Amino acid sequence: MKKSHGPAFSKQQINLAQCPACRGKAVIKGVFHELECVQCNASGWVAAGTGEALEERELVTQLSLMLQAAQRQIDALKRPAPATGIEQHYERNNRLGAGGSNYTGD
Repeated sequence: MKKSHGPAFSKQQINLAQCPACRGKAVIKGVFHELECVQCNASGWVAAGTGEALEERELVTQLSLMLQAAQRQIDALKRPAPATGIEQHYERNNRLGAGGSNYTGD
């Protein structure tokens, strides 16, 4: 059953894109100095589908969701891949060589 009123149970992530006016820099070049980009409210990000600027509160939430997703990807890449049976065999010390050293078969 779909919820018909009240706040959502979880925050939905909105796809963001770099602002086309400032190209994600949050400022545009004026005649003498840089000015805040009015198209993206000086954030550098707009809603991907509509190109509209997000409210500050919504933008902070969406950027936090993006940062958390990126952190999960980084953590997943840092975890070592599980060793296969052959790799496990070569990584452990078999203590079959002279003086209990690793026997390599040479």
